[in-house]
Parts: sequence; structure tokens; C-alpha cells
Amino acid sequence: MSKTMWKGGAFEYPIPAVLVTCGTMENSNVMTAAWTGIVNTKPPMVYVSIRPERYSYNIIKENMEFAINLTNDKLVYATDWCGVKTGSKVDKFKQMNLTKEKANFIKCPIIKESPVSLECRVVEIKDLGSHTMFLAEVLSIDPDEKYINSKGEFDISKCNLIAYANGGYYALGKKLGKFGYSVQKRKKKR
Repeated sequence: MSKTMWKGGAFEYPIPAVLVTCGTMENSNVMTAAWTGIVNTKPPMVYVSIRPERYSYNIIKENMEFAINLTNDKLVYATDWCGVKTGSKVDKFKQMNLTKEKANFIKCPIIKESPVSLECRVVEIKDLGSHTMFLAEVLSIDPDEKYINSKGEFDISKCNLIAYANGGYYALGKKLGKFGYSVQKRKKKR
């Protein structure tokens, strides 16, 4: 078989399905986003791209901060629900039984049920067409202690994270290798 050609489009899958929180502890919203990712290491930077008509768009633009909350198999229903309902009409935290937790550096809440949350401060807003990209510095990474192993490392294999691809949610978790394993010298057997 050979490859076929399709018209250009947004088709780089899988991508993370995350819950983005914004606002304040008293007046907050949570939305689903899949257009997010890492941009830079030093300083640590990420982005989230949001359509201007979304309820969270103006909240983030006004407050210049948000949190990215990674999702797992236990949050897949809430992840989907928060993506089809608007925060202008419903309290998504209340409806999905999500617990607001105080962040360390930003005013908006993080989600207690999330395996890990990233506290982000917007440094640039770029209108790109259908979406606006909010480029942000990561001020803090807040992992749930139950995913920290005995060496003090974040054990992603225990999280059961989910990804989004072509309209569906998919489970992640099977480790296939580690960075550099393809060139690592093998230990000699004695």
C-alpha cells in the first residue's frame, strides 16, 4: 500500500485532551482543550489555542492566566462533557463533581482530580484565524502525590492519561522505550 493525499488540515494526532481552568476561585470556568502543547524548555512555556467565541476566551484574556489539568480515564466523561457545555450557562465544576484546589501562583483553581496541573501565566496572545494562541510560562507543576514514585519522580505510567484523535478519546499508558534507549550501550552479561 502507498500513501494517499488529502487536503491540508489540522491532523497531528494523538494530542492531549486537557481541562483548562480559568478565572478565580469564586468565579471560575473549566473547558476542554486538545490544542495545547509544549513550546519551550527555558523558560518553560506551553500554549493553548482557543476559539474567540468560547466562554473561557475572554476570561483568560482578561486575567492573563490559566491552568492546564491533564486528564485520565477517570476524567474522560467530564472531559467530554466540559467540551460540549458552556460555562456561561452551567457551573461545570459543580455538574461534574470536580474539586477546585487553590493554586500556588495563579488565582484560578486547579482540579484536584487531575493527575497533574500546570499553572500558567500568559506572555503573548496571537490571533491565528479560527483560534487564538495563548502562549504562557509554566510557573508551577502540581502533580498528585500518588503518582510520585519512591525516587521522587513523576510516574506517568500510573496515571492512565487520555489523548484525543480524530473525534475520539484514547487510553495511553504502555511504555515502549525511554529517551536514548536506541543508542544505549547494552550491559555485558557475566
